[in-house]
Amino acid sequence: MFFKTGKAGPAAAIILLFMIGIGASGPALAGPPFITDDPVPVDYQHWEIYGFSAATHVKGDTGGTLAGTEINYGPAPNLMIHMIVPLAFDAPHGGSMKVGRGDVELGAKYRFINADSSDWWPQVATFPLIEVPTGDAKRGLGEDLTTEFIPIWLQKDFGRWTTYGGGGYWHNPGDGNKDYWFVGWLLQRQVTDNLALGGEIYHQTADTVGGKGMSGFNIGGVYDFNAHEHLLFSAGRGIENVTASNEFSYYLALQWTF
Repeated sequence: MFFKTGKAGPAAAIILLFMIGIGASGPALAGPPFITDDPVPVDYQHWEIYGFSAATHVKGDTGGTLAGTEINYGPAPNLMIHMIVPLAFDAPHGGSMKVGRGDVELGAKYRFINADSSDWWPQVATFPLIEVPTGDAKRGLGEDLTTEFIPIWLQKDFGRWTTYGGGGYWHNPGDGNKDYWFVGWLLQRQVTDNLALGGEIYHQTADTVGGKGMSGFNIGGVYDFNAHEHLLFSAGRGIENVTASNEFSYYLALQWTF
């Protein structure tokens, strides 16, 4: 899926997706268009707004975010506040598709070690997240209880190459659930002045009692229409416990920065 756009197309599409998604919620991603995040916050007094769609297919079911909004703002140097409000969906094989509010995500990224290309050390940040149970868990559109994620992310730039990753710990309460770890790493190259391409690999330990962990990968990129409008895309699948975790997944977004 790609968008053909004129001069004002990306901005208009973002506003449309924002209007669709602002009253709903669902599963979230960490670092668009990838699951692995980076330590770079939005610049001071600047904004990022994403209109996005994302889904994962497993054996017998497909679910995710039909249309959603991510909003990031830099209220102070090296600090970013964050919210995701998506419209969730669940489409079981042989059953009817369900659409509605899912779980709102709130967070704050703080970069406590900065670096530029001439430094040997990486940038380092933490990005705690809270998943608020605003969705309808009985319809498969959210969780019953609040969950929290506390990660550390690192990044180093080498010319046109960027590599980043890290991981953290999810607190996952509820009957049959268990806390779990997530780790991921990504390598990305600025192929042209407008296009960056990259790939990530990640692993998550089991999040249920007696369950299995999962690993997977995504390949994707970012295309800059101009300084303020951007297309983000990725697709991938699992490489461990595939049928129960990820037979295919995608993320597609239009981003507006100002």
